[in-house]
Amino acid sequence: MSKEDSFQEKTLFSTYIYQGKIINLRQDKVKLPDGRETIREIVEHPGAVVILALTDKKEIVMIRQFRKPADEVLWELPAGTVEEGEDLVSCSRRELEEETGYYPRKIKKLITFFSTPGFCNEKLTLFLAEDLEKKNKNEDADEFIEVELIKPNEALKLVQGNIIKDAKSIIGILYFVSSI
Repeated sequence: MSKEDSFQEKTLFSTYIYQGKIINLRQDKVKLPDGRETIREIVEHPGAVVILALTDKKEIVMIRQFRKPADEVLWELPAGTVEEGEDLVSCSRRELEEETGYYPRKIKKLITFFSTPGFCNEKLTLFLAEDLEKKNKNEDADEFIEVELIKPNEALKLVQGNIIKDAKSIIGILYFVSSI
């Protein structure tokens, strides 16, 4: 038995509490490594992409939008949920164009991470998008988005000043700035 195996929990059964358009909520009864049993509440999410898009002037394409769960306007990197049957690269291109009007001719996967693994299985994949072609925004009917172009050092200052509060965007900016 590997050291990782000694941390594993075995799912005994699952019960769905809620099934929605974007998320599902289920309860899993699990057997812990020490033999005890407990209930885990898990939010299921199909996964999402985050796009750090760079203009020819090496500016980061960011958006500002109101987020009801946070109840405030947030600075974010463009991002979106992967649709059923959609590959991650196609989703990245679609979301960037919908939210910002930019279409990336060059796109590269950087890292994959979990948003909140204590209760949610959402996995996010960060992409670097370059060689952008400006097109028309095609945002969803319920999205009201403002696009901003920001130099990487300014984006870092916004993170350090607690102006950018969105975790996926903080991860993307810090990852990018640490690699240049």
